[in-house]
Amino acid sequence: MLGYALLGLGLVVGLIGIATGSPLLMRVCYILLAAVGVARFITWGSVRWIGISRTTRARRAEVGGYCEEVFRLTNRGWLPKLWIEVRDESDLPGHRASRVVSTLPPGVMRTWTVRTMCVRRGQFTLGPVTLIGGDPLGLFQAVRHLDATQSFTVYPRTVPLDAVDLPTGYLTGGQVIRRRAQFATTNVRSVRAYQPGDALSRIHWPTTARRNQLFTKEFELDPIADFWIVLDLDRDVHVGDVPSDGPDLADWVLRDELLPPTTEEYAVSAAASLARHFLDGGRSVGLVAYGQRRVVHRPDRGERQLHKILSSLAVLRATGRTGLSQVLSTENAEFTRHTTVVVITPAMTLRWTENARTLAMRGVRTLAVLVEPSTFGAAGSSLGIVAELAAMNVPTRLLKNGSDMAGELSGRL
Repeated sequence: MLGYALLGLGLVVGLIGIATGSPLLMRVCYILLAAVGVARFITWGSVRWIGISRTTRARRAEVGGYCEEVFRLTNRGWLPKLWIEVRDESDLPGHRASRVVSTLPPGVMRTWTVRTMCVRRGQFTLGPVTLIGGDPLGLFQAVRHLDATQSFTVYPRTVPLDAVDLPTGYLTGGQVIRRRAQFATTNVRSVRAYQPGDALSRIHWPTTARRNQLFTKEFELDPIADFWIVLDLDRDVHVGDVPSDGPDLADWVLRDELLPPTTEEYAVSAAASLARHFLDGGRSVGLVAYGQRRVVHRPDRGERQLHKILSSLAVLRATGRTGLSQVLSTENAEFTRHTTVVVITPAMTLRWTENARTLAMRGVRTLAVLVEPSTFGAAGSSLGIVAELAAMNVPTRLLKNGSDMAGELSGRL
């Protein structure tokens, strides 16, 4: 480092000055040692008594959305800071939060905002942060590591679906089952007098106004059976690869790409879009996926279930070693009579269609969402599977690279 070299030079000049008795060399020695001492003291205090905070507006976002962070750097000491480099070590692709702050007087706070487009799904870490300071001459450098981190989840991209024509199953008893539900559903059964503890959102205001007394709505079970989404993440059937650091951000903005051109991203996005669509409609949705691990979320409703499914889809990768046919056989007991199973796969083999035939014989409805691998650069086509499923009266949706996913899933194309 330059500071220590200057210190050594000052000592050598001092020794020569003592040996020769030269006052000039002794003055030079004193000046060099004084300069090194002052620079070392300024550097020592440059990263002390510094407070830094980072606030994230939301802890999660969707691909195509933004991660917004506000940084606040405060000088809590009595020495002014000439310059401070804030080096951020987050692993969120494209998140450039590092900055150099110059001239930070005592008691002053500097604030800046970083807004980053999320281009890759996954779970990322914001932080840690390294503070770097020094003296005006650049003789020394001080480094201070701040290990505090926080997680940030990027959900897969979803597309709004107007309507999805599905082979919907009904629970035993027909479309009306007359059974009281302990949770809110889309079917109001009756009203009753208000009891302490009832949520205000369940009050039936027309009856309350008419009778001048609070009345609460009662619900009954939704007659439509559960939806299961089975996502095929077998690594042997997927095509395409995404760079580890995510797609190029400039290309993403300029070309307004919907998704990276891989069957994995299209399949995951289709699963997320369908789950959001059904759950927003008050349906009960479950998920089965064998990626780097087995993931099974049993059917449930509401916003909490949506976040559970999207959180799993955010980190799942097509690295599984279990074929779709084996997945359907293993989880066969979960698919009870009258449920609807949505199978999402780029597989071109007919083996799993035998599982769909078995499910149909048990009264389980099936919809196949086929991600056409030939449009992603693979040889072969899914048209043979489409014909086979059509012969079994199993409806299909064919997703192609660059196609309108909302239109394909809704059955409008």
